[in-house]
Amino acid sequence: MADLQHAAAAKPSAFPRILKKRPLYRYWKYRYLLLMFIPAIVYYIVFHYMPIYGILIAFKNYKFSQGIWGSSWVGLEHFRDLFALESFWQVFRNTMIISFYKLVFGFPAPIILAILLNEVRLVAFKRVFQTVTYMPHFLSWIVVSGMFIQFFSPSGGPVNVVLQMLGMKPIYFLADVNWFRPVLVITDIWKGAGWSSIIYLAALTGINPELYEAATVDGAGRFARIRYITLPSLVPVITIMLIFAAGSIINDDFDQVFNLYNTAVYSVGDVISTYTYRKGLVGMEYSFATSVGLFKNVLAFLILLIANTIAKKVNDYGLW
Repeated sequence: MADLQHAAAAKPSAFPRILKKRPLYRYWKYRYLLLMFIPAIVYYIVFHYMPIYGILIAFKNYKFSQGIWGSSWVGLEHFRDLFALESFWQVFRNTMIISFYKLVFGFPAPIILAILLNEVRLVAFKRVFQTVTYMPHFLSWIVVSGMFIQFFSPSGGPVNVVLQMLGMKPIYFLADVNWFRPVLVITDIWKGAGWSSIIYLAALTGINPELYEAATVDGAGRFARIRYITLPSLVPVITIMLIFAAGSIINDDFDQVFNLYNTAVYSVGDVISTYTYRKGLVGMEYSFATSVGLFKNVLAFLILLIANTIAKKVNDYGLW
């Protein structure tokens, strides 16, 4: 009888321990912290998941007066028309080429900037330089494009003034098919490199200072420390960011291109987003424009999967 009473008395204390081992208990324990995620969850549901319903337009002959459900089904007709257009493939090539240039020249820029800032020992100069490089990120492309239009102006822009002083002819950079793509890459690096370097600077703070001290004692110079300590420590972060960059290679910056390009550079500067804008909003071909966007997003997802698979095989780092 005493043993039974002892077992009965032990049950209330044993039951909570069992509950604590269940995953749901952790959510209940941190329920007040999880409530902070509700605004973000609502935002993504309303503005990112609910609009997916509009994908149906790509498979219909959408009429505004009839609505999405009332419009007639056409299946893959818009995709067949899309792939048959030479203008689309030209836009597709432009998008891939510009994105490739940005990946090759723009992706290493914040890494190099973060390493340079990490090597600066004068704190005051470091803070000022960081502030200067971060500031362009907070400017809209409308402001930035206006600045660079004036900067590269063939009549009074500083660049062409210097070229004329050197005895060269002025160049209309934003209307020259040979210069428009480099301008896009340069302006993109100028605007985003400083802000993107924050991620790499955060990763650099996690490196054990004793590694640098030991390398210094062993006679390693500054470049040797960067090569054998800094860069290997950044590999996980670089891999993740490279996967994201590869996944977005089919995407383009509409605000940048739309505010800088003109009809003279359509052959090299017209990209998928501007093409979709003209077809969808200007030409009111909503179904066709939706099929272009759906094709771009599916292709971006496939590229992301391929990039992640390759990264996992190369250095065992990936998104999952």
